[in-house]
Amino acid sequence: MKAVVSTGDGGIALKTVAKPRPGPTQVLIKIFAAAQNPPDHMKLGRRTEGVISEQDFAGRMEALGAEVPTRLRYVGERVAGFLNGGVDEEMGGAFGEYCVADAHVLISLPESSNYEDAPGLGLAAFTAAQALWISLEPGLPTLTVPAATPFPLMTSTDSGLGWKLGGRTVHIQLARLSGMEVITTASSRNHALVKGLGADVVLDYRDPEVSTKIRAHTGNKLAHAVDCISDATTTRQVADTIGEGGGFVALVLGEPVDVPGVHAQFSLVYTLLGKASECPMPYAADPNHYEFGKTTAILFTDLLHNGKLKTTPVKLVPNGLNDLGNGLNT
Repeated sequence: MKAVVSTGDGGIALKTVAKPRPGPTQVLIKIFAAAQNPPDHMKLGRRTEGVISEQDFAGRMEALGAEVPTRLRYVGERVAGFLNGGVDEEMGGAFGEYCVADAHVLISLPESSNYEDAPGLGLAAFTAAQALWISLEPGLPTLTVPAATPFPLMTSTDSGLGWKLGGRTVHIQLARLSGMEVITTASSRNHALVKGLGADVVLDYRDPEVSTKIRAHTGNKLAHAVDCISDATTTRQVADTIGEGGGFVALVLGEPVDVPGVHAQFSLVYTLLGKASECPMPYAADPNHYEFGKTTAILFTDLLHNGKLKTTPVKLVPNGLNDLGNGLNT
């Protein structure tokens, strides 16, 4: 098959490689669309030669591993998901005509979904669910146990930020479906977009008084926030929205937060795949996270089939694998 692989010197190239074979608990997927993420670019510097790049994919089921129950997956099923791509040959990647993936951590797509929109429900969407229900304190409202009284949640990033847009568009929707009041920040050109996704309050993240305004809106009682950028600037801005009683901030990167009363937590989305790895940082296999990955895949499947989840706006690259390298190198 054709695939975009690492060249061993920090670059990538389109080459002909062996078509992967699914392991006992994996499935083989013919890929019809893939999405690019900042982690793909960050992994370009890895020196291992011949590793397929990319994380997010959507496609059609071609074969099942020997131990995959037919009641779980079937040949011809339309699916989307993510990989820890660009790491090694075993984990593989999605910049190819085929990939192998864990049979359980996959979203089953309805016939109404197109392949081009679906890859945005991979890395970013699972990160959004993880931020809400693993990184923040236990007991946050969920879709099955929604908030009975007003429950404010702050989320911060500009909507133009690629995969962070993907994660934020999903967790705004998840929070609203769980009965939370969603307070978010975005550049002014994107206010209508996030309001259309269900945000209750939208403020300009460039406003130097934005944290003060959020504390005023919440009566200085806000206790939960998600920072979808998680650099030194945004973590401080988000932490400053937390009220006088202290609270919790979920991060998408491991930036330290040193604010009294604010407990910050970063969870790595690849732990939802159930396997240990050394990239992008060392992490162990976590059975609880793997179970969360399975239930999150079922959750997204149900939401899509019931028309309750909007996918991320996309920019289509017209020439398939021939153009993916151009995107990664910009």
